[in-house]
Amino acid sequence: MSVTMAQVQYDCLQENHPNDTNSSASPMGPEQIELLMHICKEAKKSAYCPYSHFPVGAALLTCDGKIFSGCNVENACYPLGICAERTAIQKAVSEGYVNFRAMAIASNSEEDFIVPCGACRQVMREFSRDWDIYMTKPDGTYIVKTLQELLPLSFGPEDLKKF
Repeated sequence: MSVTMAQVQYDCLQENHPNDTNSSASPMGPEQIELLMHICKEAKKSAYCPYSHFPVGAALLTCDGKIFSGCNVENACYPLGICAERTAIQKAVSEGYVNFRAMAIASNSEEDFIVPCGACRQVMREFSRDWDIYMTKPDGTYIVKTLQELLPLSFGPEDLKKF
C-alpha cells in the first residue's frame, strides 16, 4: 500500500465542534478510500466472534487524518459484546479524538453490503450527522452514505440543549 498518512490529512473546520451539522471536510479521493478499506479488512482479522462467526472490521478516519481500527468482540453473555464500529469510536475517543470524517466497515458477507446496526448508528450520531460511512463487500465494492441518510430524524446532543 503506497498511501501515506500525510495523504489522508483533512482540513476539517469542525475544530472542537463535534456536533456541527455542516460538512467541512474535503472529499475523499480513491487513495484515501483504498486505505480505509484496507485497514477495516485487516481489523476484521482480529474479530473475536466464536458465537456468530460473523467477523466485522471498521476503520475510523478523524478530521485530522488519524485512523483508528476496531473489530467486533463477542461475549458469552450476548448483550456485553461490542460491534467493530463502536470499538473504533471508543478507541478514538479514549485518545482524545471526537471529530470524525469517515468510517469504512468490512465483513465476509458476499451477498449484502455490511451496514451498521442501530446502536452503532446512534453512537456515531453522538459526534455528528454529517460524516461518510463506507459499507463494503469482500470483493472491494462499496456504497457510501452519510450518517444522516442512515439515521434520519435522529436525536443528538443538541436536542438536549432544548430543555
